[in-house]
Amino acid sequence: MTRYIFITGGVVSSLGKGLASAALGALLQARGYRVRLCKLDPYLNVDPGTMSPFQHGEVFVTDDGAETDLDLGHYERFTGVPARRHDNTTTGQIYTDVLSKERRGSYLGATIQVIPHITNEIKDFIGEKEGSADFVLCEIGGTVGDIESLPFLEAIRQFGNEVGAERALFIHVTWLPYIPAAGELKTKPTQHSVKELMSAGIRPQILLCRADRDIGEDERRKIALFCNIDEKKVIPALDVSSIYEVPLTYHAEGLDHQVMESFGIRDIANLDLSIWEGIVQRIKEPEGEVRIAIVGKYTNLADSYKSLNEALIHGGIANNVKVSFVFIEAEIFESEDPAPHLENVHGILVPGGFGERGAEGKIKAIQFARERKIPYFGICFGLQMAVLEAARNLCGIKNAVSSEFEGEGEHIVGLMTEWEIEGGGKEQRGEDADLGGTMRLGAYPSVLAEGSKAAEIYGATEISERHRHRYEVNINYRDQLEKDGGLVMSGLSPDGRLPEVIERTDHPWFIGVQYHPELKSKPFDPHPLFVSFIKAALEQSRLV
Repeated sequence: MTRYIFITGGVVSSLGKGLASAALGALLQARGYRVRLCKLDPYLNVDPGTMSPFQHGEVFVTDDGAETDLDLGHYERFTGVPARRHDNTTTGQIYTDVLSKERRGSYLGATIQVIPHITNEIKDFIGEKEGSADFVLCEIGGTVGDIESLPFLEAIRQFGNEVGAERALFIHVTWLPYIPAAGELKTKPTQHSVKELMSAGIRPQILLCRADRDIGEDERRKIALFCNIDEKKVIPALDVSSIYEVPLTYHAEGLDHQVMESFGIRDIANLDLSIWEGIVQRIKEPEGEVRIAIVGKYTNLADSYKSLNEALIHGGIANNVKVSFVFIEAEIFESEDPAPHLENVHGILVPGGFGERGAEGKIKAIQFARERKIPYFGICFGLQMAVLEAARNLCGIKNAVSSEFEGEGEHIVGLMTEWEIEGGGKEQRGEDADLGGTMRLGAYPSVLAEGSKAAEIYGATEISERHRHRYEVNINYRDQLEKDGGLVMSGLSPDGRLPEVIERTDHPWFIGVQYHPELKSKPFDPHPLFVSFIKAALEQSRLV
């Protein structure tokens, strides 16, 4: 029997509903239960694939090729359960599906309305998880009170009634602001948020109260009284120094116990949280520190590189060092010397991105890493720019460019128009095709060269990694890049047509990958490329 836990948020956005869902999932796993996590996003976009990272943070890509909300990355990192296409939906997807059915005549001439047609579609999305796990945790994006959230709240209200109170639980994440002038935490925003939720027909059984300091007994008693809830189920969710402390702090405050009690499950579990205790200990008591420069174009918003940042931290955990980020806007290198910014870092990373802005600055950063023998890691666009750097500065192709850029030049990197997909078929794309959902998306296999550094790091020659890109290095330049540029294409697609990994044999650690390894890294299972990169940065720190 599958039980459902719905997580809503109130007062303000960015309270950490995704982390709360992921941490609770980890705690339920520690009790021996199978979990599945999903998210309902109220925005009208079909998916976040065409949204600017400044608007919504990174786009998380699943193995089956879906562009999803970044919270699905939290779900995977905390539970290890691979996210799927059908673990995230949006208002745009829901309406698209309903209208497609209407055009096909599936509703037999009925007038299409928000209730029941939209809400039924949402309930179908939730209900299809039935039997896939012991607990399905469903996060509702946005903030209670937002007009776009109303159909989702109505849908989960109906769903809860249909499966019964013994199988549905509502958790509300809220905020207690501290007012310095009054010298106290204020409970009124939480009271109003719960009132708003109850006006939608949902009474939360558990409150997760975010705060930056201890919540006293008086405040908890007041919240319980005015929100019509058991005082034991008012759970403090205090700020912590690392997100990986959250499962431990939630357990200490009794969240998982209250969930068991709410479902009427006898709480006899003997939890083993040693894996999280070990992770937190390594984060809080590192034996060293490395500085990694991230030279990108979305550096003003850390969530733009959420999975990347966490993967670097995972590499630090594996090497028992603290990883300090030095975010650098690539455009500044188009007018400034990179040396003052980069000479004191221990590793340089150029992440994925789209468009020409900042490209020349990234190429200069890569040249600096190559010439100064500083460990370099290029991801997706970072691989492509490393190829352009070698083509221009070592192969004599001064006008080497990507077809993604405006202007004339020799297209060393070009738009993919055809590639193989699982099952032996081919995916095709034209230059005038829609942008959304038309990239090379999801898990694809790669073959690594025997004896290459990449193969050594992976401990294998056949790998599978997640992709998200439209452009590829032209394989026809392989001989020239390897002979004159010193770049070894050490990883290729199985058909040998698409470069997947490049490396330099004349450099301590210089690797570029066309895929996104950060998407599969977890604190308890760090990605081998990040472990190796941070190890190389640690060795570099001893030379500086």
